[in-house]
Amino acid sequence: MPTTAIALASDHAGFEQKQQLAAWLAQEGFEVRDLGPATDARVDYPDYAAQVAREVTSGAAQRGVLVCGTGIGMAIAANKIPGVRAANITSPQFAALAREHNDANVIALSGRFVSLETNKQILTSFLSTPFGEGRHADRVAKIGALE
Repeated sequence: MPTTAIALASDHAGFEQKQQLAAWLAQEGFEVRDLGPATDARVDYPDYAAQVAREVTSGAAQRGVLVCGTGIGMAIAANKIPGVRAANITSPQFAALAREHNDANVIALSGRFVSLETNKQILTSFLSTPFGEGRHADRVAKIGALE
């Protein structure tokens, strides 16, 4: 999936890992759309979560990656945008299941409690696992109907 566009953003707590993940994703051949912030100065994470979510729902990016202290607030905020299925993920196995079972299109990572290496493994799993279709498609459609 090397031509996949990835919308990426963080808050101040996730800034350092966002920078490292952006470089790594580009090295892996992904088109990285870094939506900020440009520094580690304090920012409000909902602003950045919404930007990434809108990039994904508009089709400008196929996947979204958010990084904050825990990933929790970013996932909550991103899920307010219709069409987004954001998951706060802390393991490669959960990343695969979020894609396979829930067709997650945005992932929220912890920059404070999960190491950079683990987050790379999580992203590898998230970006390489296809949606399982079948019985999962009806459930994802029901999630969409809730919007």
